[in-house]
Amino acid sequence: MVTLRALAFALLAALVIPASAADDGADCLGCHTASADAPVHAVFQTVHGGLNGGGNGSCLSCHGDSAEHAADPTTHMPGVSFGPLWLSPTGERNGACTACHTGGTTMHWSNSDHQQEGLACDSCHNSHQHQDPALTPAGSQRMCLDCHSRVQAEMLLPSRHPIAEGKTSCGDCHNPHGSLAEANLRQPTVTDNCLQCHQEKRGPFLWEHPPAAEDCSLCHRPHGAVHERLLITRAPALCQQCHVAAFHPSVPYGSEGLAGAGRNQNILGKNCLNCHSQVHGSNHPSGARLTR
Repeated sequence: MVTLRALAFALLAALVIPASAADDGADCLGCHTASADAPVHAVFQTVHGGLNGGGNGSCLSCHGDSAEHAADPTTHMPGVSFGPLWLSPTGERNGACTACHTGGTTMHWSNSDHQQEGLACDSCHNSHQHQDPALTPAGSQRMCLDCHSRVQAEMLLPSRHPIAEGKTSCGDCHNPHGSLAEANLRQPTVTDNCLQCHQEKRGPFLWEHPPAAEDCSLCHRPHGAVHERLLITRAPALCQQCHVAAFHPSVPYGSEGLAGAGRNQNILGKNCLNCHSQVHGSNHPSGARLTR
């Protein structure tokens, strides 16, 4: 019995397959009918379904001429197969994609981190689905975390970016297809990347804090941290990594000041940020010490 879904795919195929499609070599849709292999026909609901005139032409534009496969599909695979990785080399798979996708966010794919790791485009993308999972926030996050397990662990720490809640995503900061910056950042530097959202920290300030202007990651961990505000460590210990000169009150505070060893009040309750609250920079005339 012909199902409504099969009938819909047959009608769609009739609309997108030109009359000359049967003369373009391999008759892909002669075997891959809507009722036999529906996921194949789902490609005609995407932009890829119109490649090379649509119909069989769209199949051949990505899979190659596949003449041997058309002649004997039981013993020969398509010219370029996107099934298990051993069927077609990664270079051939990616070549089918980069033949079209050469600009925009994909221009730096060549020699990018993911390309050098041997990833194929279809490791993340599915061009046959009406909605490619890699192009959705939830789907792209899941694919990133499948490999980047350390980042996944950091996302569970007390202080973190709201990635799990869907308010931000990996792609907001990183370009998975490569970039000219480290860690595939979308902006030239870590600080430029952070300032895309945290614009209130952007200078120039009358009184600048050099580490804040140089690199946000000197004090913050971008994916997650034990300490509040994604800090690498809590103040005053964080501040005293740089401020060790003899000044107010530049005495290094360590574990010897905890309970049972004198209870140093700077360890137990005080924080440099209680007074030096404008740690990223100040425009106040009296803010030379970043206190206002």
